Amino acid sequence: MANDRDKRLVTESGVAARVAAIVEPVIEDLGFNLVRVRVTGTNGCTVQIMAERPDGTMSVDECEAVSRALSPVLDLEDPIDREYYLEISSPGIDRPLVRVSDFERWTGHEAKIELAVPLNGRKRFRGILRGVGDGTVAVELPDVKEGEERTVHLPLADLGEAHLVLTDELIRESLRRGSAPPAEGAGEDEHDSQAEPAPRPRGPQKKTKKE
Repeated sequence: MANDRDKRLVTESGVAARVAAIVEPVIEDLGFNLVRVRVTGTNGCTVQIMAERPDGTMSVDECEAVSRALSPVLDLEDPIDREYYLEISSPGIDRPLVRVSDFERWTGHEAKIELAVPLNGRKRFRGILRGVGDGTVAVELPDVKEGEERTVHLPLADLGEAHLVLTDELIRESLRRGSAPPAEGAGEDEHDSQAEPAPRPRGPQKKTKKE
């Protein structure tokens, strides 16, 4: 069972939540963490599942292994009421931040954060991550007005969405850690599509993608 650092702070709703409930135990049994699930209208319907190892790495072969494991489970549980494509990907460099451990791992790097509940009338923040403590993440804001606090403490319980900002420093650090995609894919959005096989009714097609 995941400890508090490894529980996802951002979770899905609707059909994506049903998919997540099905795939997360399978992904964890394989030694990976679920990052997020999205169900989009791309190519009619695409189920995007983002996963990684606890250290933040994910290879193309590992994406394929996750896809092979999930396909029969999704076929059996049948959470989507129409034909769809199954896309497995790694988080990429400008990755989502969904766990306390994500914010800890990428302290010192720039992030965009949106709260589900406004803090002092504001929901969107962009700045340098400065650590996690007492249920909040500290963010150093650029260009604050005189007299305003440069560092804000955002409640993790109110997190709506967060992701790293692509910078040269982040690319270098990702390459050093081995969590970066091949150079030709750096900075691509996770929705960039590749050639797709034809879908079959109410069943997933496998697609793997390394960001």
